[in-house]
Amino acid sequence: MSGTFVGMPAFPTAAKAALGDTQLRHNLSHATGVIRAKRSKLVAEVEENLGWEDLRLAGAAVKDRALRDLETNLVLLEERLSAAGATVHWARDAAEANAIVVAVAKQHAAEEVVKVKSMVTQEIGLNEALEAEGISAWETDLAEIIVQLGHDLPSHILVPAIHRNRAEIREIFIREMGLVGKPAPEGLTDEPAALAGAAREHLREKFLRAKVAVSGANFAVAETGTLVVVESEGNGRMCLTLPDVLVSVVGIEKVVPSWTELDPLLRLLPRSSTGERMNPYTSTWTGVTPGDGPQEVHVVLLDNGRTNALADEVGRQALRCIRCSACLNVCPVYERTGGHAYGSVYPGPIGAILNPLLKGTGDAQTDSLPYASSLCGACFEACPVRIDIPEVLVHLRSKVVDGHRDDTVSKLEAVAFKGAAYVLSDAKRLSLAERGSGLAGRVLSRFGRTTLPGGRRAAGRIPGPGAAKWTSARDLPAPPAESFRAWWKRTDGGTK
Repeated sequence: MSGTFVGMPAFPTAAKAALGDTQLRHNLSHATGVIRAKRSKLVAEVEENLGWEDLRLAGAAVKDRALRDLETNLVLLEERLSAAGATVHWARDAAEANAIVVAVAKQHAAEEVVKVKSMVTQEIGLNEALEAEGISAWETDLAEIIVQLGHDLPSHILVPAIHRNRAEIREIFIREMGLVGKPAPEGLTDEPAALAGAAREHLREKFLRAKVAVSGANFAVAETGTLVVVESEGNGRMCLTLPDVLVSVVGIEKVVPSWTELDPLLRLLPRSSTGERMNPYTSTWTGVTPGDGPQEVHVVLLDNGRTNALADEVGRQALRCIRCSACLNVCPVYERTGGHAYGSVYPGPIGAILNPLLKGTGDAQTDSLPYASSLCGACFEACPVRIDIPEVLVHLRSKVVDGHRDDTVSKLEAVAFKGAAYVLSDAKRLSLAERGSGLAGRVLSRFGRTTLPGGRRAAGRIPGPGAAKWTSARDLPAPPAESFRAWWKRTDGGTK
């Protein structure tokens, strides 16, 4: 199952708390604004020369073809990886994947591992599983170091520490680095170059000492058995080349059939994620190469709910996701609440659909996620592989509703809709209802708590399980004192 931050409340509760944190909102607004501007510039450049929409269509088509023939592609990937000297493992869920990685580390008496930034290892809770066995897992991506040293949780797919500002990061480095390795230098400032330099020095001894490294993969090319990692700092290259043993945990949806089909994805990903034409570091490795890099390579192919998502005809498009985070950076909800409110390592619009698809509905926290959206559609417009997130959100909302039809609130709602259908299906009944609402409107207009535009009054809070929640956060306009039919009759169609 997809990892969830233990103890996180449902999205509305978590979001309300986040909205009260003005520093968080400032950090998010600044960071997402910068990323959006960089991305827009690079997308416009492609639009002018090649056609961004054509590139999006090509990327979506590649992922769809790979998913339609997933079994064939995975079998070929295993065959090519094995032929190149890698050991391939299959994991149905997080527990199996974690057990495999722990076993490999123990076989080599490793007391620590270094890690390339990996969403999938966060999804399965690998760091915690290793720690439970006395093995330290060191994150090496700058943002991940900040999160780890700060005893924090990631809040963004691309920039896990987006909720932190430079001053906070400096304090974390000064307070925590010396407890787990090389301390922060004296007089450390909050300049980005100084902070990056401190992280580099802190990590160097870990890179040189580690026997085992753990990575994910952005893509896996079936025809050659090649894994691909794209990153911006060079820490990934260090993890992938220095240790003797490399374990790569790869979601089964990451497979693409061929190098040719990898091409549009490598052009879409950097522009959509970091606002760059290409990543500074694109590392590829195919099994074991004698005398060069790790001499023992393990690849864990992970399901963990992905076949469940694949079986969902509407939701399966979420498996196209290349983890660029473009949808987060344009989402008005994410920008105001941050990633922690989603209660998972996959936050934002993609997290709002991916988590329920991987885990299934039925849990209160997960069931709240499809509603963490205004359905404005900005996420679909930004997605480089054209995942129609609003469509999937609506689809998942219907599943949540279907799963709660026996609840008291749902029963009351059903009764209310049946009552409305009864009234609206007959003109006489509708006329009587309009008279009643007119009377209610005259009363509420007199005692309403708020004046709306146009001088109308708003009703106060309405009692009842559903109505109380709805009206506690919204101004419900009081019904008009006179219905249209009554006005028409009184004025003879507006002629009097």
